[in-house]
Amino acid sequence: MLVSLALIVLIGIAVGITTALFGFGGGFVAVPVIALFDADLGARAIPVATATSALVMLVNGIVATASTDHRTLARLRGRGLLVALLAAGGAAGAAAGRFSPEWLIRWGFVAYVAITIADLLLRPGFLRRTQRDERDATPRARKAGGVPDSLGFGIGAVAAFLGVGGSVMTVPLMRRAGTSMAVAATLANPLTVAVVAPAFAVSLLLPPGLGQAGAATASVPGLVGSVDVPSALALLVGAIPVIVLLRRRPPRIPDSVHAWTYLALLAVSASA
Repeated sequence: MLVSLALIVLIGIAVGITTALFGFGGGFVAVPVIALFDADLGARAIPVATATSALVMLVNGIVATASTDHRTLARLRGRGLLVALLAAGGAAGAAAGRFSPEWLIRWGFVAYVAITIADLLLRPGFLRRTQRDERDATPRARKAGGVPDSLGFGIGAVAAFLGVGGSVMTVPLMRRAGTSMAVAATLANPLTVAVVAPAFAVSLLLPPGLGQAGAATASVPGLVGSVDVPSALALLVGAIPVIVLLRRRPPRIPDSVHAWTYLALLAVSASA
């Protein structure tokens, strides 16, 4: 057990890197890792993984947002409706996940990432674009990177259902609106918090695997609702110091390299 938790702490370092540099918040890393770690839960492993991921993303997103320059966060002013719709979708998606079969969440995760990778490769605007600095960003990009309010509920619902936080949808939208990868990843963190805060609350209230007959009857040590607390804490121990460090001393990554690395990480998460 201690060896496994120590390994999760090391994985938490990777979660911290993806949170600070790519806006992932940990969902794409945490879901496969926790599902493997809790494989003995059977059909409940994926619901537990998505719920635990919500806690990890919530804390990481708050830490990353608190460490972000206020001038960058000012781009989210006036986006209250978007935030509210993200939160409503997050609650709905998390509740749906508690009543859904394990295979639907697992293969939904894989299918969604695969479709996203294909979209980023085939459609222009994410990889194939001219490099811009912030002075060249469009007015649309300056308003939360071009994430329309109308997509808020859908983004929140899908993200919470799959346990991925929403950055895989918001970052490409912001980038195609003219925002640099660095700023898009930074703004993805507070938007992720809007999704996962209600999703986490639902996860605490509802046990895992309600869609499986008899799956929620047994008591499992370390579970609070649907959250694997020891695993979540181990991930956070590794992630939080890395997030703070990278926010205070962000590395200078060429925009095109940043975009290709984002795509590569999506591919790794789908194959995990």
